[in-house]
Amino acid sequence: MTENKIAKEETKKLSAKDFASDQDVRWCPGCGDYSILAQVQRVLPTLGIPRENVVFVAGIGCSSRFPYYMNTYGFHGIHGRATAIASGIKVARPELSVWVATGDGDCLSIGGNHFVHLLRRNIDVNIILFNNRIYGLTKGQYSPTSEKGKITRSSPYGSIDNPVDPIQLALGSSGTFIARGIDRDPRHLQYVIERASEHKGTSFIEVYQNCNVFNDGAYAQYTDKDVKADHVINLEHGKPLIFGKNQDKAIRLSKYFRPEIVSLDEAGEEEIVIHDEKNKHLALVLAEMTDDPALPTPFGVFYAVDKPTYEVEYVKQIEHTIENEGRGTLQDLLESGNTWEISDN
Repeated sequence: MTENKIAKEETKKLSAKDFASDQDVRWCPGCGDYSILAQVQRVLPTLGIPRENVVFVAGIGCSSRFPYYMNTYGFHGIHGRATAIASGIKVARPELSVWVATGDGDCLSIGGNHFVHLLRRNIDVNIILFNNRIYGLTKGQYSPTSEKGKITRSSPYGSIDNPVDPIQLALGSSGTFIARGIDRDPRHLQYVIERASEHKGTSFIEVYQNCNVFNDGAYAQYTDKDVKADHVINLEHGKPLIFGKNQDKAIRLSKYFRPEIVSLDEAGEEEIVIHDEKNKHLALVLAEMTDDPALPTPFGVFYAVDKPTYEVEYVKQIEHTIENEGRGTLQDLLESGNTWEISDN
């Protein structure tokens, strides 16, 4: 039996408890972060990856306590820099499974630049964005994803900022795996996390997460039993976009390529949109549905395509250079280019 097979057999015997550290979890009671942590700990034992090959990286914020609660390697970085740190870890150690736990403020405000470049480089890192549309750790200021007009301690007359849509930003940054989950739907969130872990390249999951202290009920329309079915549409590759309490509504595209709700009784089969994870144009249309309160909000995998990863291309380039030019030394590097000698005269 090979070393990899032995490692997988040993990992299969692990449980969620094996991935939980001995630290007391210190989020506010009722916080959605507990659910995200639980789903990650449930999924990891099924992946066949030894704990010593898993790294969780975080920046600053409530979500960034995540590495302390995982019985894996972890790195708590500075504000907004988790994606940059994770990039360096993966390039230096490509064999590791690298995860980023970040918040809407940490990732999309001070960390926005790093986030964009990680996505476009397609480094094989998994990003879980906890989006509660508020700054929770610093006591309730509006964040980059807060809706326009949001009244908070830092916007007492309502925020005048236009919010960032993480899914649209990820698509525009050439992300290769882009998905959305929610804290109150654990089975679906587990599925999305598992899909992300299988993807070779940057995987990005936006998780709608309730902050029950500073922004309670921000996602109530997606979790309340009485209204959820009319506000949520689950994306499944190759399946029609159907929703509603009685599964009697569907999405079709108008001649202007705009999504609209139709009754299944009115629409023909050929009119209903079939989800295609490989279709970026469709993914953009679906992402924009979130902006329209009259339309249901999509959850699941928006977009998933295979492209070469940065770290693989990086190693190839190094090997190719060594093959053509030979293995250099530090001294060769220091003495290359424009150099000069200083004599006694």
